[in-house]
Amino acid sequence: MPILQGLLAAATVVCVAAALRPRAPLMAAREMPRVGRRHARRAGHRTERRRALQIEREVPQLLDLLAAGSTAGLSAELSLRRAAEVLHGPLGEDLRAISSMADLGARWRDELAAYAARGSPDLRRAVAVLERTESLGSSLAGATRELAATVRHARRTATLEKARTAPVKMLFPLVFLILPAFLLLTVVPVLLTTVRSIR
Repeated sequence: MPILQGLLAAATVVCVAAALRPRAPLMAAREMPRVGRRHARRAGHRTERRRALQIEREVPQLLDLLAAGSTAGLSAELSLRRAAEVLHGPLGEDLRAISSMADLGARWRDELAAYAARGSPDLRRAVAVLERTESLGSSLAGATRELAATVRHARRTATLEKARTAPVKMLFPLVFLILPAFLLLTVVPVLLTTVRSIR
């Protein structure tokens, strides 16, 4: 009888412990696909952002190449093709893809306009200049040089503006992190030595 009671008590303890045990591994296993998808989505967004920044950096170079091609007597389409061959970043890859689609029968202006609509404002302005100079028959070289100078000036101004805000952003860590550490290393030992010498 005491053995049976002991077994019954042990079984009760085991059941209660199993019921109270957290099911974290099961919940973690259920959450893993969601976490993985979320992480993959974030990584995809980061890659897209990095690619968009690289394309934006290449726009002034594209404008300079278009101006050089136009000065050499090439049409807008040929200038764009030569620029795509020279550019080695993502912008060059995309322009080469547009050129190959044009070779297969697509209209390069429409493809370029659709591509620029998804891109940065500077790229849209570059494509607008291309279309305008081709439709009006005006000089592509002059328009692209002016736009390249404008884009570079705007970027230089934005960089200087960011540089001006740097001291304000550095104020918080300087006051609350670096200054207390400096005081602890320089002033506190001198104070402790002075207090000990007075005693």
